[in-house]
Amino acid sequence: LLLLFVFATNYAQQLPPIVKYSKDIYNAGIQNWMISQDNQRFMYFANNEGLLEYNGSKWILYPSPNETIIRSVKCINDKIYTGAFMEFGYWQRAANGELFYTSLSNSIKSKIKDDEQFWGIFPFDNYILFQSLEKIYVYNTKTKSFSIIEPNSTINKAFKTSNGIYYQTSNGLYEIDQGKGKLFLSNAIINNNKLINIFETSEGMLLVTQKQGIFKYKNGVFSNFQTTIDNDIKQTNIYSSYMLSDESIALGSISNGIFILSKEGRKLYHITQNSGLSNNTALSLYEDLDKNLWIGLDNGINCINLNSPINSYLDNTGILGAIYTSVTHNNKLYIGTNQGLFFKDLNATDKFEFVQNTKGQVWSLYSFQNTLFCGHDSGTFIVNGANANLIFSGSGTWKFEPYLNGTNYMLQGNYNGISVLEKKNNSWIYKNKIAGFNYSSKHFEIINNNKIYVSHEYKGIYKFSIDKSVSKATGIFKFKSPAKGKNATLVKYNNFIYYASKNGVFKLNTKTNQFIKDESLSTMFHNDEYVTGKMIVDKSNKLWFFTKNYIHYYSSGKLSSELKRNSLPIPSSMTNSMPGYENIFQLSATNYLIGTTDGFYILKNNDFKFTNYKVSLIRISNTVVNSKPINISITDETSLSHDQNNLTFHYTVPEYDKYINAEYQYKLDGLNDEWSDWSFNSQVVFENLLAGDYTFSVRAKVANSLTDNIATYSFVIKKPWYANTLAKLFYLFLLIFIGYYIHKFYTQYHEERHQKIITENNILLELKELENEQKIMKIKNEQLIQDVDKKSKELAVSTMNLIKKTELLNIIKGDLKSSTDSSTNRSIKAVISTINRNVNEENTWNVFKEAFDSADNNFLKKVKESHPALTPNDLRLCAYLRLNLSSKEIAPLLNISVRSIEIKRYRLRKKMNLPHEMGLVEYLLAI
Repeated sequence: LLLLFVFATNYAQQLPPIVKYSKDIYNAGIQNWMISQDNQRFMYFANNEGLLEYNGSKWILYPSPNETIIRSVKCINDKIYTGAFMEFGYWQRAANGELFYTSLSNSIKSKIKDDEQFWGIFPFDNYILFQSLEKIYVYNTKTKSFSIIEPNSTINKAFKTSNGIYYQTSNGLYEIDQGKGKLFLSNAIINNNKLINIFETSEGMLLVTQKQGIFKYKNGVFSNFQTTIDNDIKQTNIYSSYMLSDESIALGSISNGIFILSKEGRKLYHITQNSGLSNNTALSLYEDLDKNLWIGLDNGINCINLNSPINSYLDNTGILGAIYTSVTHNNKLYIGTNQGLFFKDLNATDKFEFVQNTKGQVWSLYSFQNTLFCGHDSGTFIVNGANANLIFSGSGTWKFEPYLNGTNYMLQGNYNGISVLEKKNNSWIYKNKIAGFNYSSKHFEIINNNKIYVSHEYKGIYKFSIDKSVSKATGIFKFKSPAKGKNATLVKYNNFIYYASKNGVFKLNTKTNQFIKDESLSTMFHNDEYVTGKMIVDKSNKLWFFTKNYIHYYSSGKLSSELKRNSLPIPSSMTNSMPGYENIFQLSATNYLIGTTDGFYILKNNDFKFTNYKVSLIRISNTVVNSKPINISITDETSLSHDQNNLTFHYTVPEYDKYINAEYQYKLDGLNDEWSDWSFNSQVVFENLLAGDYTFSVRAKVANSLTDNIATYSFVIKKPWYANTLAKLFYLFLLIFIGYYIHKFYTQYHEERHQKIITENNILLELKELENEQKIMKIKNEQLIQDVDKKSKELAVSTMNLIKKTELLNIIKGDLKSSTDSSTNRSIKAVISTINRNVNEENTWNVFKEAFDSADNNFLKKVKESHPALTPNDLRLCAYLRLNLSSKEIAPLLNISVRSIEIKRYRLRKKMNLPHEMGLVEYLLAI
């Protein structure tokens, strides 16, 4: 196992970034036969399923006109020419941004052979040549006419140089001259080997063959072009090739990926599926205007950013592991990973070697006074070349900081506090642990010679001092603010202590002993950009931060203390590091190494500028309710109906760098005159826009460089028919008409209402009068009742008087009868006779009856009708009872005893069939 680590090497290369596009991304066929780019920098691919367009933001497939494989594509001026099975023509962009196809082959359909496919398209002067395996069709763009070149044998392939058009058959290499084929070169190599391409250089023509390598032809001399991969080429079938802008040559093979050679023939790269390609078969190659190399593969599309400021070192073997730290020491590059410590010569392409005894997690590397310290999970190592000596094993070691310049002490942060290394006899040894502070010290800094600040992720920030013997912590103090935070770190920069967490960046005020939030630095973490608070100070005194979509660095201003920010649009997904363990190391003045989980990146900071980019409006779609989106013109000012007020704007910057994403800002004058926030989204939707004039503007930035232009588009949303001028006039007349009738109806309504009120008032008056009449009647009735009661009382009084009179007369009559005065006997008899006449009961009853009926509304008649069986004596008793006379009072009136009255009352109840619970008097009073 030890030998395995000692001699283990990493066979990865330091490669430019490779962008991979699978068929699931571009949604078309797997094979891509030819590639081209138009003057808008849009990319086009001859795909199995049609013409495939990529504008940097969106893939669009235009199916071939006859549903066959498109074999060739070439952008010429504003047209995209394609060749397919028995079909060729061109595509042109319509006003709405879509491509439409025009066939050129239809006019000569009879001259095209069965199964003829068109593999090449070559512009030359005012001609365009379409090459199949049987013929070359020459199209005159001025006269719109065709001529045909038909060799005697099959055409292997055609080629274009600045001087002419060539094609190869089994008889040799031909040049087209005056519209006909003319033999240019014939020898055994040319005749027996398929030519892949012909390149024109200052040293002559280079001819790339499929199996025999590259040859040079100049002034009639045919010779071999020596390369460092001659054996590889001869063992590999070359299928495609392309000369890049710097005259280096890209070769695509059938099964061995691609080779890139310098113009002298030296191998620069060999990239295969193992080192990053999606597939080992390169059907087509193309260099775009930004010097990206596009590869049409047998399964997908790849783009190699040859001009990228970032190169990657990918460890496909897994031997290196995830890189946590790196340093240069004695002209060697050391990298510390979770697998151990590795090194190689700094400026060589050597393979990494394992440093003995360092197997396991390496946390930090620190070069000081010609000594390399290694902080390891096992403790602290001193590294000498390929060997490492363990000098401390009491705890894992996080980091190192020299203590008091000029002394021989080194502080190291450990898992359980801080310990001291001392240099004695030119060797570093462990001295002691700082007593009194036992917390993990991954991030600590020293200021004012002996004050130590420690950031603990789960506890917060501590401060303490070290005594003169460098053995004990004193005055331990824990800050209440800022609060602890995940992935928070602490660093010393420009002799100030900075602390970064998800809550922002804080700077220590040594006078108040408080951390104050630095609003300027904290803006980095706005818009959910926070991933980690990791901060790194490089050798050039730049302070680095890592956020979700950027790597930022700050540098001190030359004329002020204000920090100047620079942002590199490198997302955290690229570094692929564990949050809190990001690392960047300055290799040279401009080059930086960024460690990842499977290798590292080399960043050339001074090359991180992108210019000459333009933002383009590529599509504007309108969505009407319950309808599919319709693309509208993007070239002319457009007037839209009121219901076409849901617009989606699609825009793009055609840049194809793996790690650089364009950001966009937009505004819509007429709705909002302010620019939006920067966003990576390449489209925006506006819904329910009101009628009016609008101007949409969009701008972009690529790697912090603004695009050269602002794309604008003006449009008008018309008012609905019910809101135009004619409608408004109609509304005015209608308003006047309605106003007139409203006034008329209002007047009529109020008149009717007035009459109604008068009528209601009259009714109310009548009701009032009736009410008053009722009251009067009520008063009269009450008065009548009172009169009746009065008469009844009078009748009762009269009756009582009558009773008393009768009693008196009877008393007198009795007294007279008892008188024995004979002399007066006749006179007494006369008086008795008179008394008898006056106390006649029948006369008395009749008088009483008339008076009673008059006073009580025929009471006796009603009783007689209700109870026909009643006798006159019974009725007389009822009348007396009606007057509420007692039995004692009634007895004299009927000249019977009280007992007889009670009996008569009982008999009267029986005759009337009164229930037991009802009183006789009560009943009679109710009649």
